[in-house]
Amino acid sequence: MKLLSLKTALLCFFLGCFLGCREQSDKTSNESKTWVFIMAGQSNMAGRGVVEPQDTVTNPRILTIDSLGNVIKAKEPLHFYEPSRVGLDCGLSFAKTLLSELPGNDTIMIIPTAVGGSAMSQWLGDSLYRNVKLLSNFKEKVAIGRQHGEIKAILWHQGESDANERSIEAYPSKIPQLLSTFRSIVQNDSLPVLMGELGSYSNNNDYWQMVNRAIHEYAASDKNVSVISTQDLIHKGDTIHFNSQGQREIGKRFAEGYLNLTKSASGG
Repeated sequence: MKLLSLKTALLCFFLGCFLGCREQSDKTSNESKTWVFIMAGQSNMAGRGVVEPQDTVTNPRILTIDSLGNVIKAKEPLHFYEPSRVGLDCGLSFAKTLLSELPGNDTIMIIPTAVGGSAMSQWLGDSLYRNVKLLSNFKEKVAIGRQHGEIKAILWHQGESDANERSIEAYPSKIPQLLSTFRSIVQNDSLPVLMGELGSYSNNNDYWQMVNRAIHEYAASDKNVSVISTQDLIHKGDTIHFNSQGQREIGKRFAEGYLNLTKSASGG
């Protein structure tokens, strides 16, 4: 009887060790991460498309913040800085596309910082524009993102306000200044930045294409920058802002651009 008890005790001991080790291993493999992405720029990043029911379906693995900095499930519209101008942006589409490529338990957090009409010099100068201090707000949102995960990239779409005779000449030199500032705030000198082209539909198309050439030329010198094409996309009727279909497509292209950029960086 004592021998049987000893065998039983030993069996339980080794079985317990085995199950304990397996549980620890499973727990480690199931640890989730939060991938944080910052949306910045002006109105075509803030979003002016029409929000439709498909844009309001939430996913517990796609998060954002509200105007008080509280973490919430993401649904459009994401931006809240201009209450009278809010609309569909590319953020939720980006996250939905990217999510299918991430490990099963990982989460995406998309944080909005774009303000319509803001020029590059206003971002660099931390101007107060439409009641938002642009660069200070960016810093605050980066800090919130860091509390919950790792800042993986910046999605940038801006240039319409600089596409004019007065501003275009200095625009190319401001791009590296701003990206360096962003990366310094995030504390990552090789942080990926995805830059969206201006559309091809503007009544001011010559200057808009000058902005596009400037971002392409800069991207050729920075291996951590990718430019997202928008030349085939359509405006919503105002020759300024992408329509809803265009915004969803831009989101997909930002996600594809991010994946291609990170794959290239890792040698994949």
